[in-house]
Amino acid sequence: ASCGSAAMAAAWQRPATAKGTIFVTLEDEHGMVNVIVWPDLAVRQRKPLLQSRLMAVRGRWERVDGVEHLIAAHLEDLSHLLGGMQVESRDFH
Repeated sequence: ASCGSAAMAAAWQRPATAKGTIFVTLEDEHGMVNVIVWPDLAVRQRKPLLQSRLMAVRGRWERVDGVEHLIAAHLEDLSHLLGGMQVESRDFH
């Protein structure tokens, strides 16, 4: 199903075994959303992917074997809405 989410970008992961796929964790007061960014989208939308503190993601919700995630189709940097608020990510490599 088509859906979207906007929240703080809490962590980015790009495992060597993932062939360029990037995994982003968005987090807000209600919990976390795991986002999958395929390599072609990561190249096309590199700036919002890597620089967003507050990120909006539109895409497709997927549930496989009890694991749920959002497959990204479009990324948008909404960090300007944070004003001067300091936000730090927790990146794991």
